[in-house]
Amino acid sequence: MVGSPRSGTTFLATSLGAQPGLVDLGEVKPLKAAIPELAKLSEQEAAARFRRTLELVRRLGLVGHLRGVEQTPETSFVLGAALRAYPAARAVHIVRDGRDVACSLLERGWFAASREGSDDAGLAYGAHARFWVEPDRAEEFRTASEARRAAWAWRRYVSAARAVPERILEIRYEELVSEPATVAKQVSEYLDLEPEPLARSFSRAFDRSVGRWKKDLTPDQVRDVEDEAGDVLRELGYL
Repeated sequence: MVGSPRSGTTFLATSLGAQPGLVDLGEVKPLKAAIPELAKLSEQEAAARFRRTLELVRRLGLVGHLRGVEQTPETSFVLGAALRAYPAARAVHIVRDGRDVACSLLERGWFAASREGSDDAGLAYGAHARFWVEPDRAEEFRTASEARRAAWAWRRYVSAARAVPERILEIRYEELVSEPATVAKQVSEYLDLEPEPLARSFSRAFDRSVGRWKKDLTPDQVRDVEDEAGDVLRELGYL
């Protein structure tokens, strides 16, 4: 499962991991911590390291006999390598309106200049430029508003996942919420699952989070988000 943080990756992976024969591996911490370095390698080298890391986790978890659902959002940046590592694997990319994602990221405060500490993979919070920030814009990222940094993250994650053309199914969070049975049928056909149990899982998605940006973002924040990510928002039909 790939997609920007706060786009529904956890909900989707949890729903899939509950299906017979599958297991949700969660966000694999050693893999998440390694992805900034994997992204610098050739696809072949990254694929080999990706598989070694994930297979170790599967063996230690005694789930090697099940279809694993890996849900680390940063896998978006090494998706080609991940699919090369697992030739029989398929990817699902969940996309959510970048303005709603910005709301959620602002709520979490992961990109706030005053935020200290790090996530469970040891990756630091704060306003510093991540590995996915364009090198020539690193200083701009550090001095940008928090809303722009959130939009920046959404744009880069979504664009990275969409750059991989094969063996990937793209779904929208908004459609999962409004038409869970339809999306469940689409996903189940793609992954060879039973649609009814998946539809029941999808029906638990929160519809109140759709369109929250209209009341939660200030006009200045909306401008910053749309200025930074407007091209991708338009490409996806959100603008």
